[in-house]
Amino acid sequence: MNQPSILKIPLPMLKLIASSSRIHRVHPTVLRPAHDSASPLLRVLSSLVGLSWRNTNVGGRYFFCSGSSDSSDRVVDAGVQAADESESKASAIVPTYPRPEDYLTVLALPLIHRPLFPGFYMPVFVKDPKLLAALQESRERQAPYAGAFLLKDEPEADPSAVSSSDTDKNVYDLKGKELFNRLHEVGTLAQISSIHGDQVILIGHRRLRITEMVSEDPLTVKVDHLKDKTYNKDDDIIKATSFEVISTLRDVLKTSSLWRDHVQTYTKHIGDFTYPRLADFGAAISGANKLQCQQVLEELDVYKRLKLTLELVKKEMEISKIQESIAKAIEEKISGEQRRYLLNEQLKAIKKELGLETDDKTALTGKFRERIEPKREKCPPHILQVIDEELAKLQLLEASSSEFSVTRNYLDWLTALPWGEYSDENFDVTRAQKILDEDHYGLTDVKERILEFIAVGKLRGTSQGKIICLSGPPGVGKTSIGRSIARALNRKFFRFSVGGLADVAEIKGHRRTYIGAMPGKMVQCLKNVGTANPLVLIDEIDKLGRGHAGDPASALLELLDPEQNANFLDHYLDVTIDLSKVLFVCTANVVEMIPNPLLDRMEVVAIAGYITDEKMHIARDYLEKTTREACGIKPKQVEVTDAAILALIENYCREAGVRNLQKHIEKIYRKIALQLVRQGEMIDATVEPIKENIDSDEFGQNTVQNKNSELVEGSDPEKEGETSDKVDKVQTDLSSDESQCLEVAKESEEDKEIKTKTIEKVLVDESNLTDFVGKPVFHAERIYDQTPVGVVMGLAWTAMGGSTLYIETTLVEEGEGKGTLHPTGQLGDVMKESAQIAHTVARAILLEKEPENPFFANSKLHLHVPAGATPKDGPSAGCTMTTSLLSLAMKKPVKKDLAMTGEVTLTGKILPIGGVKEKTIAARRSEVKTIIFPSANRRDFDELAPNVKEGLDVHFVDDYMQIFNLALGDDQSQNIERVINVL
Repeated sequence: MNQPSILKIPLPMLKLIASSSRIHRVHPTVLRPAHDSASPLLRVLSSLVGLSWRNTNVGGRYFFCSGSSDSSDRVVDAGVQAADESESKASAIVPTYPRPEDYLTVLALPLIHRPLFPGFYMPVFVKDPKLLAALQESRERQAPYAGAFLLKDEPEADPSAVSSSDTDKNVYDLKGKELFNRLHEVGTLAQISSIHGDQVILIGHRRLRITEMVSEDPLTVKVDHLKDKTYNKDDDIIKATSFEVISTLRDVLKTSSLWRDHVQTYTKHIGDFTYPRLADFGAAISGANKLQCQQVLEELDVYKRLKLTLELVKKEMEISKIQESIAKAIEEKISGEQRRYLLNEQLKAIKKELGLETDDKTALTGKFRERIEPKREKCPPHILQVIDEELAKLQLLEASSSEFSVTRNYLDWLTALPWGEYSDENFDVTRAQKILDEDHYGLTDVKERILEFIAVGKLRGTSQGKIICLSGPPGVGKTSIGRSIARALNRKFFRFSVGGLADVAEIKGHRRTYIGAMPGKMVQCLKNVGTANPLVLIDEIDKLGRGHAGDPASALLELLDPEQNANFLDHYLDVTIDLSKVLFVCTANVVEMIPNPLLDRMEVVAIAGYITDEKMHIARDYLEKTTREACGIKPKQVEVTDAAILALIENYCREAGVRNLQKHIEKIYRKIALQLVRQGEMIDATVEPIKENIDSDEFGQNTVQNKNSELVEGSDPEKEGETSDKVDKVQTDLSSDESQCLEVAKESEEDKEIKTKTIEKVLVDESNLTDFVGKPVFHAERIYDQTPVGVVMGLAWTAMGGSTLYIETTLVEEGEGKGTLHPTGQLGDVMKESAQIAHTVARAILLEKEPENPFFANSKLHLHVPAGATPKDGPSAGCTMTTSLLSLAMKKPVKKDLAMTGEVTLTGKILPIGGVKEKTIAARRSEVKTIIFPSANRRDFDELAPNVKEGLDVHFVDDYMQIFNLALGDDQSQNIERVINVL
């Protein structure tokens, strides 16, 4: 009886097998020598392949050996050798007992990546020490067989995805029933060829099916040996399918060298070629996923197995075609680039021989020297020294080295900067005043500061750079005034925004050692503007970020310090730059957000916002004119009344800036443009029928005769003679061409008259303003004409400007010892503390004024600040809260048209507040006549423009008792009570 046998596998071949880390392709290298009497299928495959028989050593993880479907199967040496060498080593065959079909209980080996097909090698890694020991013991007992079964994917896993190392580790942890449930039922009886460490070399023999589990650790299962279903070798369908598989293999051979090696080795060493083996071979060496291969392994019907394999091989054919097209495209691209490179090198050599052109390094050096030569006299000595050193270094470097490109870029930046080049400044104060007034209305403080700067520069003969910070709410013109300043000074303008900037390298530059290194923004600015004294606008400086790449606010200290920026050091250039002549203008919405060390280096100019009168002038003189031109509308086509603009400002655009006002004006003019275009289309539609009434003769010429004949026919008999005389005269005086021109001219004039008469002027007034901008957004901030008892108007500052707010206090319940205060209105911690302080101060004053009144001791009070959805915080509402509490306690309303602001202490002192201009503007908007400010804010109020202070009665107080007398004094309260009684 012939028994399966195995040859010793050489160590180099095992190393080659172990070198592969993942199954992708199958390399059939270990096959039995072919018999002379090869099967017809083998002869067909050999004739189709048409390759020379040559020995090929192919390494891989999945190898072909002789199939073992019956007792005559045997395994040969793992190395690919000639037939005579294989026969000479026949004495090394070691018999194994018993036969493979006698194994009905086997150890279960899980396969992760692909199933093992009969007749193929596969190395697997066994991490379970118990399983590895059992395999070693089985091999030593001369029973080296185990069952190799493919693992099922997890239910949520994607079978087409490549498994990661983490997934492999999880699979290795599976044991017992859990592992048994994850195994496919059909696997392969595998001979254990060799074991090296945790790597086991398996050789597939025949198909198995798991019937039940015997033991869990290591997993042992009972199996049934499966045999292929009987089939007719002479069946035409099976033959045709197998020949189609072979034909597809032949097509793949033309494009894939890897498959060519597979089939060449297969046809040289395989014997007893059968249809089942052809199906297994095609599936095993294809690139299909593991589930498709498992489907082929489980199929026992030979014809169906051949069909499945044919699908896989056809798919492989398509992949090979795509691979071939990709390789061809890349090869053409590479060959074209190589050809171009060779031709360029030859061209350079020819030009160098003829003296027509120098090499790259010489040309670069000449370009840099030519660029720096005009600036050499003005350039600082230390800069010239660095440039000369880098030029000498450039000559020594190879053009292909990375250091060469770094040095070239460095020299490019060094020589491109405007060393010592300054633009001629204009110190004409009158001209500057005119330019600033042209671009902006109001902003007296800012304009005065710029004129002072120009005057100092004129007296000194030179201007020293300063750092001016324009602070104010959005839309007041901070950014645009920077452009006007640059135009007034005749300086170059450069703007960069630092809002959200979190990388110090944006300001100080990168180190040159980094890939893609660049200088900072200031060096880029100097290169762009071409002068060393530009005006640099640093926008949104209060919104600096802070990330992992450093603190940009600290990096700006050197840039904005007048004592340090004369020697500003950029990390990329690594040489000092003089920025002392640069005029820096910064913009910020909230100065408190700027770090104090940075704020200390700036001169802050506050822009509080615009009052209604200023907004009217801006809308008329700037916004409306610009918007009308941008929309292509002529002034005579539209009229926007002053009442409409006033309503737009008060009901839609109350914020401090004018950006929202500009948006609404643009909205109005867009709707007007649409209205004008629609009217024009309607006129065109009515004019067309009139033109069609013009008759033309057969030559296409309009004739006066036809037109006049119509007039004659339609006229009265008495006038026929007169009309005919006129017609004859026209016919004799005018030729046909002249009459045509006259007729067309008349028609065009008539069209123009019709259009001029039809297109009406669009009028926008207060009555139809809602048709253009919708319903009003704001309503009157003033809720009460006369504030009732317990209600006082306060003044608040916001980032969008100033606003008025009411503080209301009411009695909840009274009872012995129930004196508490409950504040609401989304108040911050500081404002809640102000409410408690106000409660204490009010109790003390009430005790002094009315000792017998136990109101605060026995009353539960509720203090509320309306607009509860708006967060509010700050101490400046202290005096307003105190007045509200006292008004309720004494049952006296405060004076009419009175608003107040100020922080109150426990002793009744009034401390200064901020935002005087914004609060004053808010009071004027609400038609408040009397304002109470702390005495410390008198200077701030005096600095306001006269039109802002006009018509206001302002009182400055140090102690709360002064507010008490102004708001709740006897004379005022009696007068108010009289007015109320009369009403």
